[in-house]
Amino acid sequence: MNKALKLIVAAALAGTMAGAVHAADLLSVYRDAVAYDAQFSSARATLDAGREKVPQARAGLLPSIGLGASTTWNETESTRRVNGAAAVPADYNSNGWTVTLTQPVFRWQNWLAYNQAELAVAISEAQFGGARMDLIARTAQAYFDVLLAQDALATAQTQKAATAEQLESARRNFDVGTATITDSHEAQARFDLITAQELAAQNDLTVKGHALQMLTGKHPETLKRLRQRVILAPPQPADLNRWVELAETGAATVQVAQVSLEIAQREIEKQRAGHYPTLDLVATHGNSAQSYSSTFGAGVDSKASTIGLQLSLPLFAGGAVASKDREAVALKEKAVADLDNARRSAALAARQAYLGVTSGLSQVRAYEAALVSSQSALDSNKLGYDVGVRINIDVLNAQTQLYDTAQKLARARLDTLAALLRLKLAAGNLGAEDVAAINGLLE
Repeated sequence: MNKALKLIVAAALAGTMAGAVHAADLLSVYRDAVAYDAQFSSARATLDAGREKVPQARAGLLPSIGLGASTTWNETESTRRVNGAAAVPADYNSNGWTVTLTQPVFRWQNWLAYNQAELAVAISEAQFGGARMDLIARTAQAYFDVLLAQDALATAQTQKAATAEQLESARRNFDVGTATITDSHEAQARFDLITAQELAAQNDLTVKGHALQMLTGKHPETLKRLRQRVILAPPQPADLNRWVELAETGAATVQVAQVSLEIAQREIEKQRAGHYPTLDLVATHGNSAQSYSSTFGAGVDSKASTIGLQLSLPLFAGGAVASKDREAVALKEKAVADLDNARRSAALAARQAYLGVTSGLSQVRAYEAALVSSQSALDSNKLGYDVGVRINIDVLNAQTQLYDTAQKLARARLDTLAALLRLKLAAGNLGAEDVAAINGLLE
């Protein structure tokens, strides 16, 4: 490895080597994000809430027991018209309690609601799975963004040092009369430009660091980087159509839309069940008591128990049931359209991600070759400058090309890995094992 390329690699690795023992990798950052990310915590709470729909719907199939009690003070006055009118006051207290048990025997709407609740839980599970995959993609992208920002800053600092060296060389040559003042001015202008780029890179690194911190709750002091000679594998299977098929069935959005369509179909049956009769088993047991009354001459206590079937048949509800039926049919058509849209969107995302991976792999190979060529060009220009057949601007341009190529190569590698994660996200099979696989490519 030649001198300039060694400088690039050394600058890029300086921060990593300084704290290599405590450097965080992608897997540890992902675990921190699972525990800290507010968006994922919201998805987890939504899942817990969604799972409660089944016991709520099951309650409509189970018996219900209610207790009612009352106490009343009565003040009455009655007039007897036998052998003359006489007012007879009566003050007494009456109280009682009743326990009622109701067991649905036939309520078709309740059964359909229970089936819908099971499907609603399936939606919650699919949404949570999608949120977990989305967290993986967001965490990896934030991790890669920090690495790229660190690369950009390290490259700017290395280029600044090389340009400063070239500036000093131009000044010395001008002092001894072997170069013109133009060389010094060109080197000074390039040095000032690199200084501005260094400030921008430092600001960008700060921003990207805060974005990662928002996911994990920890400031990214040091992150492990991709190995220098890492070999990126193509997606498996290496067939675009196969990935599209996987996305059209396995994407989280498609699964949610598919189950939503089933719920909409059940809703039509549920609303039509509003025309059906209901049958309940009803049992009651109660006690009532009345204190001493001058009217009755004594207190009265009574107990009563009943059990029987209660049938209810809806006859006319102002057209509400028929209207809800039409509404359910329309919502089912909407669910069909939503499912088609989800499939098409998932297929498009899979195509874009797959092409991003294949294109990225080609770019990586091209930039690797360009990096070697750029280094050779810089060496040649430096030698030509020393012997007087090249001018200072030629060396500066060759340096800029080398550093720019190295930066583009780093970006192409990380963009390819990010596209691979997006491809698996589109297909609905992105998991922690993919994080571990990429983690194995780090230093």
